[in-house]
Amino acid sequence: MKLLSQLRTSSFQLALLYMVVFATSVFLLLAFIYWRTAGFMTAQTDETIEAEIAGLAEQYRGRGVNGLITIIRERVARDPNAKTIYLLTTEDFLKLAGNLETWPEGSPSEGGWVNFTLSSAVGWKGPERLARARIFEVQGGLRLLVGRDVDELTSLKRVIETAINWGMGITLALALLGGYLMSRNTIRRIEVINNTSRRIMNGHLSLRIPTRGTEDDFDQLAENLNQMLDRIVYLMEGIRHVSDSIAHDLRTPLTRLRNQLENTLMSVDNDEAREQAGRAVAEADQLLATFNALLRIARLETKGNSSDMKRVALDELVSDACELYEAVAEDKDQTFEQSLEPGVMLEGDRDLLFQMISNLIDNAIKYTPEHGAIGVAVRRDGDDAVFEVSDSGIGIPDDEKDQVFQRFYRVGKSRSLPGNGLGLSLVSAVAEIHKGRIILSDTDETQQPPGLTVAVYMPALTRARKRIRATQAEQALAPATGDATGATETDRA
Repeated sequence: MKLLSQLRTSSFQLALLYMVVFATSVFLLLAFIYWRTAGFMTAQTDETIEAEIAGLAEQYRGRGVNGLITIIRERVARDPNAKTIYLLTTEDFLKLAGNLETWPEGSPSEGGWVNFTLSSAVGWKGPERLARARIFEVQGGLRLLVGRDVDELTSLKRVIETAINWGMGITLALALLGGYLMSRNTIRRIEVINNTSRRIMNGHLSLRIPTRGTEDDFDQLAENLNQMLDRIVYLMEGIRHVSDSIAHDLRTPLTRLRNQLENTLMSVDNDEAREQAGRAVAEADQLLATFNALLRIARLETKGNSSDMKRVALDELVSDACELYEAVAEDKDQTFEQSLEPGVMLEGDRDLLFQMISNLIDNAIKYTPEHGAIGVAVRRDGDDAVFEVSDSGIGIPDDEKDQVFQRFYRVGKSRSLPGNGLGLSLVSAVAEIHKGRIILSDTDETQQPPGLTVAVYMPALTRARKRIRATQAEQALAPATGDATGATETDRA
């Protein structure tokens, strides 16, 4: 699988492109060499045949047909296994002289050249071989064939072709290996940057991309990214400090103002003034809730992994939260269904998880009209513990589902309802601390409105993890012996 992922990288594809260009260049070079070599050898054979024909033509002009027959017979008799092939026949292909018995099959080219096989079919006494000859007519209707045995030339061409094929194969293999080795080094450097970036995105803002000190392109990229991260962290800390300071500094005077308004509300007798004071108290409560939520989210984001992580039975925690909200759902005449799978355990901060669960149930009840339906479920899904809340409320459009976790963001349909747009931001912060993920989907796409289903997936405790934690608890209760600490490194499922 790792090899396949490496083959998809841009560095390997670039090396592959270079390999194709290099292999194409090698192929063209070898093809040119083969063309020149084979062409030269073929031209030499043709020149030898032409020289032989020229000699026979001179004999024919000086001595006539009988002299031509005599010279052919002399040459065949002098060297019966010679490379040169002769055949002189009448117009009816009756043999007059030569080392072939019958005329070979095959139609000659425009220049009179023909390629054929030397075999018993043409009266060849030796092993089958390839031959190339030229045919022309002699005055008086005679036919003359003069050729050469080209079997060795053909074998040499095959050897060259085989060498070229093997050379191309070796070239491609070496280029592929070189591309793999080159890309592997590049991928390692990129993977270091990716891994560090992922950890930084998961909240480890103090991490920086390591450098090798070689001052190459990757080191320069890492240094630029590190400087950018330093600047981003500085700006984020400044903004967070300002917002936290504002929230903290304003919370105290707002609390005093709210108490004074409440005292005013209790002291006035005029109904109109009492109503105005009541609205002012409600607005002050809303402002205080907003500031408290901001401070709570800021603490969660800077808290990272909570030190209060303990074993939590998710079904029991959700059951406790449902008891608090069943009465609220009854006031709106909403059906409140629970499906809690027992024994779903995870490691987490009980208070934060309870706050997350309460926020989601409260949102479902708030944004679902009267006579609607609320569903709460806990289940185990593979290695995850899943908490799910579904409703038949106004829902969230698909193009806004990625934005609702931003602070103060509110869906257009919900702006008329009370709220500050911080509930899902708080839920997201709690889920991130517990290494969880949140999935938003429509409850029923066929209905209008479609409703909303919020599912929070968090790593569950496996049975092996439970046994290890039980063993640790027993070791903690048992008397310590020697230097044993009873600590065991475990992995989250």
